[in-house]
Amino acid sequence: MSIKAKRFRAQSIHHLIDGSGELGSVVRMATLLQRAQQHLRAGLPSEIAEHVYVGGYREGALTLITDGAVWLTWLRYERQRLLKLLRQLPEFEAVLALNFKVRPVHPLKAPTYQARALSPEAAHHLKACADDTTDPKLKKALARLASHAPNNT
Repeated sequence: MSIKAKRFRAQSIHHLIDGSGELGSVVRMATLLQRAQQHLRAGLPSEIAEHVYVGGYREGALTLITDGAVWLTWLRYERQRLLKLLRQLPEFEAVLALNFKVRPVHPLKAPTYQARALSPEAAHHLKACADDTTDPKLKKALARLASHAPNNT
C-alpha cells in the first residue's frame, strides 16, 4: 500500500487573500464587518459605542455583541434606529434583522508575582553542601543559588 502525496504548488500570499484565493471570502467578510463596526460606532453615543461590537453577518441578520446586559437592553430599544443606520452602507442595505448577544469581556490578568527570598540559613546550608560536593557543575550551581540570599555568609 502506498501513500500518494498531493503535489501542491506554493501560492503567494497575495493570491491567497485577494478576491480569487481560498481566503479571499474570509478577508472580504472581515473587511465588511470592520466597516460596519466603524460606521455603527460613529453613529452611536460615545458611552455606548465602546461596548458594542459587530459579531457576524449571515443570511441577512447582523449579530451585535455587547459586554453587558444594560447595553443589550438599550440596543433592543434602538433596533429600528440601528437598522436604519446600518442600511446607510451599500453593503448592508439588505440587513433584515439584528441579533444581540452578551459576551462579557474579561481582562487578561497578569500572573501575580511572588517574590521569593532565600533565608541566610538556607544560603548557609547550600554553601556547605557546595563545599562538600566534588562535582564541579553541581558545586557551581549550589554556590550560585546560595548567592541569592540577601546576606549571604
